[in-house]
Amino acid sequence: MKRLLFFVLLAGCAKAEPEPEIKRVSVMTFNVENLFDTKHDPDKNDLAFLPLAGKETREHKTACQKMKRALYRDQCLEWDWSSETLAVKMKRLGKVILSVGDGRGPDILLLQEVENKAILERLRTGPLADAGYGPGLLLEANDARGIDQAILTRLPVVSGPTLYRDAGGTLTRGLLIAGLSLPDGTVLQTGVVHFPSPAAPRRLREGGLRILNNYRQRISSASLMLVGGDFNITAEEEAEFRVFARLAGEQWALAHELGCKKCPGTHYYAPKKSWSFLDVVLISKNMDPNGSAPWTIDAASVRLVDSARGQKDKRGRPLRFDPMDRTGISDHFPLVVDLVKRR
Repeated sequence: MKRLLFFVLLAGCAKAEPEPEIKRVSVMTFNVENLFDTKHDPDKNDLAFLPLAGKETREHKTACQKMKRALYRDQCLEWDWSSETLAVKMKRLGKVILSVGDGRGPDILLLQEVENKAILERLRTGPLADAGYGPGLLLEANDARGIDQAILTRLPVVSGPTLYRDAGGTLTRGLLIAGLSLPDGTVLQTGVVHFPSPAAPRRLREGGLRILNNYRQRISSASLMLVGGDFNITAEEEAEFRVFARLAGEQWALAHELGCKKCPGTHYYAPKKSWSFLDVVLISKNMDPNGSAPWTIDAASVRLVDSARGQKDKRGRPLRFDPMDRTGISDHFPLVVDLVKRR
C-alpha cells in the first residue's frame, strides 16, 4: 500500500510534457474565379450566375441584350449556374485548398472573387469543413460585379476585419485587413486585395500599391504585415513600367522573387502567350530573410498549387471553370508561402 501511494505521489509531482511550439504557418492566396451563389443581388452584375430555369423572363433577356460584349451576353443568356453546378465548383475548390497542409489546407487562406459572406460560409462549412477554419472574414465593398475578398484562418483573430478604402475610389474592392495571432502571440497584420484588371488604367493598380504603402506607414515599423491577393500586374507591365520595383521595393518583399524562381506564374494570358504572377504575397521588409521581425518567410516553401485533378489543361495552364460542361476549377493557380519563426 505504501509503495502504491509512493508511485501515486510521484506521478502527481511529475510535470506534464510541454506542448511542442509551432514554428511554421502556411499562407495561401487564391483567386477562386466567380464564386457566386445562385441568387441575383439587386444592383450587381451577376446575371450570368443564375440557374438557366430562371433566365426565361423578358426582363432577364432584355438586361442581357444590353451587354456590349457578345461573350458576356452569351454567358448571361446561356450559362446554367444551378445549385448542382455550384456544388461541383465548390467541391473542386475544396480539393485544391485541402491539397496542402496534410489535408487541412493552409493556416491562412486569402480569397478573391467571393460574392458574399453566405457563399463563403457554405465553402467553409462544406468542402472545407476538415480545415477547421473559424467564421469567415468578408466585408462587402462596392464592386459592380459584387465580388469581394475574404480571409479564412485557424489562427485567433485579434482585430478587425476592416475594409480600408481611399476617398478617390482607386480600390473599389478595398483592402480587407485583420490582425491574426501567430502561435507565439505575435500579431500579423494580414491583408487581402484584388486590384483592377489589366484592362483598366495602370494608374489604378499603382494607386492601390500607394494605398498599401500608406497603410504600412500608419502602423508601427516593428509590426509584421502580410498582404496577398490578385494584384493584376502583368509580366509585361512590370517589365516596362517596374510597378512593383518602384512602388513596393522599399517597404515590401515579393514572395515569388524570394522563392519559386522556376515557377512560370499563376495566370496564363493566351492572346499574348504570356505567364504572369498576377497573384502575389507581399511581406513587410522586416519579415524578409534579412529582417529583424521574429517571423520570416521560408523562401524554399514558396510554391504553386497546381496538381489537383482538372486544375490545368494539357499544356499545364490554369483551366477556368466552365459551367456548360463543368470542367476546370479556376483561371488562377494558388500561391502558397510558409512563415517560420526565427531561431
